[in-house]
Amino acid sequence: MKPAHKRMSRMIGYCLTLGTADAWSGFSLVAARRLTETERAALAFSALNSLELDHAEMTAAASIGSAGTPLPPFLGGMEDARFWASYASRSELKAYALACFNAMSASDQAAFFQHISAKEVAA
Repeated sequence: MKPAHKRMSRMIGYCLTLGTADAWSGFSLVAARRLTETERAALAFSALNSLELDHAEMTAAASIGSAGTPLPPFLGGMEDARFWASYASRSELKAYALACFNAMSASDQAAFFQHISAKEVAA
């Protein structure tokens, strides 16, 4: 076993023994220094797969951040939507974009499609 892996094994033991948020926060810092990104990804993947789906999703969202449900618009809507979208995860953006598009009337869908097509050509 590599020395860095031995240290990480002990670190996991310490964190499990202490069981505090500070201990696990320290684990993150040590793991970032001692393990490769691939090793950390495998560890995270395995840990998330050991959880029930709902708990895994909540844990991942808490870790990487998510915007949650959009708030009702305060004044106009577009500014609030842009603000929410700046914090939303990729899956949230895709889900709400599709749901909003599907909720539009056929004429609004056509206008939206024309708008995004014009943006694509301009880019």
